[in-house]
Amino acid sequence: MTDSAEHSVSVAGIVVDDAGRALLVRRRDNGHWEPPGGVLELDESIPDGLRREVREETGLEVEPERLTGVYKNMTRGIVALVFRCRITGGALRTSPESAAFRWVEPMELRTLTDEAYVVRVLDALAAPSAAPAVREHDGVRLL
Repeated sequence: MTDSAEHSVSVAGIVVDDAGRALLVRRRDNGHWEPPGGVLELDESIPDGLRREVREETGLEVEPERLTGVYKNMTRGIVALVFRCRITGGALRTSPESAAFRWVEPMELRTLTDEAYVVRVLDALAAPSAAPAVREHDGVRLL
């Protein structure tokens, strides 16, 4: 096969506080509110990459509790593995990648972020017995 299409793999952490709110960061590159995360490096494990990305963007140390969804951006070829996370240390701070952060209730999500990210947070807040979601989107809307 000579197809040269490539995918990238990213991770995102849905960090949940004791009140059941999820953490969103405002990205410096595009101004959007999204869960913290980013592209895995070739030499790191999935949990290590998740911890690194969340720490870089928020200052928090987290531990992934469970995989809550796999999402593919069909337009850009990005596969995102999303995990519900609990805080184990650190302190919230902005970074070169994040301009602000905000703890949000599920009902606030639709006013802050695109459907492709709303569903990631809602899937992570679903019952622990729920199977991980598998969804496709175009970067904004579910397909």
